[in-house]
Amino acid sequence: MRAAVLHAHGAVPQVEEHRDPEPEPGAEVLEVQAAATNPIDVRIASGAFPRERYEPPYVAGKEGVGRRSDGGLVYFDFSRKPFGAFAERTLIDAGSGYPVPDGLDPALAVCLGVSGLAAWLSLEWRGRLAPGENVLVLGASGVVGQIAVQAAKLLGAGRVVAAARDEAMLERARSLGADELVSLAGDDVAGALRSASGSDGFDLVLDPLWGEPALAAIGAVKPFGRVVNMGQSADAEMTLTSALVRNTPIDLVGYTNYTAGEERKAAAYTQLAEHALAGRLRVRTERLGLDDLPDAWQRQGASPHAKLVIVP
Repeated sequence: MRAAVLHAHGAVPQVEEHRDPEPEPGAEVLEVQAAATNPIDVRIASGAFPRERYEPPYVAGKEGVGRRSDGGLVYFDFSRKPFGAFAERTLIDAGSGYPVPDGLDPALAVCLGVSGLAAWLSLEWRGRLAPGENVLVLGASGVVGQIAVQAAKLLGAGRVVAAARDEAMLERARSLGADELVSLAGDDVAGALRSASGSDGFDLVLDPLWGEPALAAIGAVKPFGRVVNMGQSADAEMTLTSALVRNTPIDLVGYTNYTAGEERKAAAYTQLAEHALAGRLRVRTERLGLDDLPDAWQRQGASPHAKLVIVP
């Protein structure tokens, strides 16, 4: 079969011939229908990500949608090495993954995994979003942010403010349901966020950025509001004073898909898939062939503002 093989930590996967996966006890072969690129793929390939570290050579790619031998589609986010998602076929633990409903485009279904679960569970589980609440989505130009804008509305948010640097993608956030937009490229971001928060401030902030944008957002949170950090696209560090957390006060919590638990993730994926199938949840995708994977890998580091989906 053809596959994108990583030959050394930190390298770009190369498309070439690779041995086919064979059925083995406790595992099943999938025909890959779609696979998505994510920043986590690059981190894993660096060899410096402790949660998933593999010795090359192996087929790259964390998540995909594949067809089982019985014809059913399944979303997966783990392949038995040396196999991976960026290939014509892969090998997963038997019975693992989440069923994809009939009629849902595999290219959309794969977007609901790493990105969709991060957005949904950050709001619903860690953020404890309640109906009618005022929500700020930072980084709303990215795929996670664009899903989060829609997810917040689907979960009952009364008002959703989208904030990002990219003006064109902010307008897309408006088309997806954002009630107000804030540019993070302005001179007074903190003031703009406070103004957009209304008289009381935000109940919940979803933060995939950290750094200065997160610091500005924390200043616009109402008493006993929550800030959920689930990324560091702007900066890995920031200086946060004790008074800013205590005097309001706020809850500052973290999120990662790795600690959400399979049962919770499976239930959330089912909800996301139902909304997507009904047309209530949209994701901007760019479909690429397997030969395009090396270029897509490089583009992933520059925040392409669309889910790059590899269709083998």
